[in-house]
Amino acid sequence: MSALKFPLNMLTFFRSEAGALVFYHRNFTQNEILKRQVDFLRNKLNTHNELVLENSRLKQILSFKQKSPLRLTVARVIGKSPDNWSSSVIIDKGEFNGIRRGMTAITFLGLVGRVIEAQGFTSKIMLITDPNMGVSAIDQRSRQEGLVSGTLGTNLIMRYLPDEPDIKVNDTIITSGLTAAYPKGLLIGSVTALGREFTGLSSYAIIKPVVNLSDMEEVFIIIP
Repeated sequence: MSALKFPLNMLTFFRSEAGALVFYHRNFTQNEILKRQVDFLRNKLNTHNELVLENSRLKQILSFKQKSPLRLTVARVIGKSPDNWSSSVIIDKGEFNGIRRGMTAITFLGLVGRVIEAQGFTSKIMLITDPNMGVSAIDQRSRQEGLVSGTLGTNLIMRYLPDEPDIKVNDTIITSGLTAAYPKGLLIGSVTALGREFTGLSSYAIIKPVVNLSDMEEVFIIIP
């Protein structure tokens, strides 16, 4: 009997192992199918959410364009500056769309920059955070004038202020209209700090841009 019991035990063992292997393979296959279904549904949900967000942005854009007294062309941001020595973006509108060098770029929040290159179907916009950018500005409350330029960082600096300027933290800074390319009254940002130049003869203000320039998806170009 013991001679027969050993082969029977082995047979039972192999059957058990084979059953476990089949069970594992079936569960593994079902799990992979479920994972693909979950990934598909997740992608579908993400696509839906993206369409909802885009639709909301487009409604805002259309509403702003209809209410604005300015003549505007909407463009998408399709590229950004690859270096740390300039701040610029590429848009999907160019000369064939009526875009010209020197035109002003804005969002419905405020000033973005100006067009510095225009080709057939694309243009390059220098952002207000670029050090080569300069725009005449005033404090909306006090009417104190100065020149706002970029710093290569996230903030702007307003220079050529008198020794004791009438500017306070949280004041709103807008374009003055003295720089021909920029219409008067465009929102630039708000004052976050004040300081004195190293000469001690004048002061400056640090400005936080009202537009988050790092995540723009669409801009308006002002057509004169």
